[in-house]
Order: sequence, then C-alpha cells, then structure tokens
Amino acid sequence: MNRFEQSFSAIKQKNKKAFIPYIMAGDGGLENLVERLTVLEKFGATAIEVGVPFSDPVADGPTIQAAGLRALENGTTLRGIIKEIEKARQVVSIPIVLMTYLNPIYSYGISEFARDIQNAGVDGCIIPDLPIEEEDIIVPELEAANVELIRLVTLTTPLERIKKISSKGRGFLYTVTVKGITGVRNEYDAELTQFLSSVKDVSAIPVMAGFGISTKEQIDEITKYCDGVIVGSKIVDLFEQGRLSEMEELMSALNQESKV
Repeated sequence: MNRFEQSFSAIKQKNKKAFIPYIMAGDGGLENLVERLTVLEKFGATAIEVGVPFSDPVADGPTIQAAGLRALENGTTLRGIIKEIEKARQVVSIPIVLMTYLNPIYSYGISEFARDIQNAGVDGCIIPDLPIEEEDIIVPELEAANVELIRLVTLTTPLERIKKISSKGRGFLYTVTVKGITGVRNEYDAELTQFLSSVKDVSAIPVMAGFGISTKEQIDEITKYCDGVIVGSKIVDLFEQGRLSEMEELMSALNQESKV
C-alpha cells in the first residue's frame, strides 16, 4: 500500500474521519515549512497539502492568494519547497501532497519535476488547471515516479464524469463543496449533502470535501456524507496569527470516534 492507502486504512479501522490541512509553503518563511509540517502531523493530520505560491492562481480565494504573495515576496521557489519537503521526510510520516499549477511544472520541466518530488518523498499532486482530457502530458511521468495525481470534482460535474475521474488513482477524490474559489464560508448550498452522498456512492477511493470549511460544526455535518475534510484558509490564517492552540482544537474535531 502507498502512504495514502495506509493513512486512510488506519483511520477507517479506528472509525474516524480524515482531516487534511493545507498550508502555503514559504508563508512565514520557507525555513519554517518542516516545523509546520511536523506540528500538523502532531495535531492529527491524515495527510498535508502543501501549496506552491503562484502569481496567477485560478482556484485560490483572498486568504490563500495573500499567503502566496507573502511567500513569493520571501523568495519562495518550487525547487526550494521540494528541498524542504525532502528534509521533512526525515520526521514526517504521513502523506504529503503538493498543490501547484501547470505553469510552474512546465517551467521546472515535467520529467525533472516528477523525479525530484519522488526523491523528496511527495506522495501526490493537485493540479487544478489540468483537466482529465489533458492528463497524459504529465500522468505517465507521475505514475512512473509513484506519485498520485489527486483529481477534483465539483458541484457541477456530471455523475458519469465523477465515476470516470474517481476510477483513477489510489489517493483520494477532492470534492469541491462550493461553486467558486477557496475561502471561509458560513453556509453551503442545500444541494451539497446530496452531492456528497452521490459522489461517495460511486467513488472507488476516499472522498474528501474541501473549500470553505472552517468550523467544528461544518466538519461534523459534512463528514456525515464523506470520508473527511480539507481545510485551507482557516489553517493559513491560524498559522499567520500564531493561534496554534485553536488550530489543534479545530483538528481535534475529528479525533473522536465517528458516530456515522
């Protein structure tokens, strides 16, 4: 089993749900990345999503865009991030997912990128601007490197397409919970619970809900219909503000046995 299968199998055996926090590499200084990854694992993360700062993101809301700009101002580069993840692998055992866009990968070189992230111990990649029809430009390289492409589906994705997308890979399915970009939200569309249930019914891999999730109440409700949550903007804010005890409390929302 790869690290994803090991992590999801472990939480399933404990009757728990998964929590995947997102952080922006280089926000607060790239030298802090290893420490932040270590803290998140200590707080109970199932896996960690590491964002690569990019000047023209298409999926990121104001909080993550601001974090990306801070990271770029700090001189953060994709090569630097990969080097820090390699260091982190000495102390972090859970899956690490790199979230980036196609342009930085092209600039890096696809083959070199796949080789270097494999050597660094990256388990998966999220590439929001890569549609399934264009996957062949990078998936063969990732598969050869034993790196999973984590695919996304949204509220507007037809069910047959969700079936096709979820039949690929051995990681998890990133299920976007809103019609829009990332960012903290107070409420969701009424159709969300039905959508998550439908995705869960057809998916061959764990279903993770992300975008806008920020409170224990949201986590408790959403995880009734899927395998866990991805929390980004809230985690980014809490790190920036140094509110680690509040972060630990939020992540502990899924450390109790699931009633579902």
